[in-house]
Amino acid sequence: MSDITFDQRVAIVTGAGGGLGRSYALELARRGAKVVVNDLGGAVDGVGGAKSAADGVVDEIRAAGGEAVASYDSVSTPEGGAGIVQTALDHFGTVDVLINNAGILRDKSFAKLEWANLDAVLDVHLKGAFYVTQPAFRVMKEHGYGRLVFTSSNSGILGNFGQTNYASAKMGIVGLSNVLAIEGAKYGIKSNVIAPLARTRMTGEVLGELADSMDPEQVASIVVYLASETCTFTHEIFSAGGGRYARFFVGATHGWFAGIGVAPTVEEVAAHLDEIRDTDHFEILGSLSEEIGLLANDMRNAG
Repeated sequence: MSDITFDQRVAIVTGAGGGLGRSYALELARRGAKVVVNDLGGAVDGVGGAKSAADGVVDEIRAAGGEAVASYDSVSTPEGGAGIVQTALDHFGTVDVLINNAGILRDKSFAKLEWANLDAVLDVHLKGAFYVTQPAFRVMKEHGYGRLVFTSSNSGILGNFGQTNYASAKMGIVGLSNVLAIEGAKYGIKSNVIAPLARTRMTGEVLGELADSMDPEQVASIVVYLASETCTFTHEIFSAGGGRYARFFVGATHGWFAGIGVAPTVEEVAAHLDEIRDTDHFEILGSLSEEIGLLANDMRNAG
């Protein structure tokens, strides 16, 4: 396989002042991309801000001979999202790649969760993905090309104690990416999701002894692939960390069909739960219409 390059491509990476985002930005630049390094420079909980985080990564890229510019806008407002994209347009003329990586943590068990901490996490993770992606998507649509990579989380897909706010935002991001994969298809826009596991300032305590073996660069390889022209698939979710790469997917069991126009009793549903829950046979679904298609097929077979 020939080398994957980003010559003349313009990429935005949010939350790129350290950790995973930094590794993405450096690898994209190394492969020829012009990079907007966005980072508010705040603490893990989103408080505060400083230019040094984004500036440091820009300096690294330029020192290696690459092109980059810093953005200090917050993803958590429509104005901030628009400002990030405008930075790319002002300096490089377009946007080809967007990696939504910015995030914060405000963990609390559900019974103790304060609404301010729900709002803050949703604003950065979920709303932030909307705010940055919409103006970028419009540019990509106009030019007939784009690569979107959204950052979900194993905590969102699978659940994790004390992270109802974070997990809800991260699963919402999956829904956002899925719809944009459908809406962007005819415009050459691919949209995929990464659920990363890596040593960052947000995950150090969670990973424990594994942290030393889980470098952000191990995630960067697949994220940069998803951001490349070489990537031709869309509407998918990947887990990556510590050298392991896998695909998450949404599937539906073949289930049980009660019959056309039949409203089964509660007892009848209970009697067929083993069939309903049986995962030996399943379909990987890519849209609501495909789910409806399964029902239509059952109806045809029943007729």
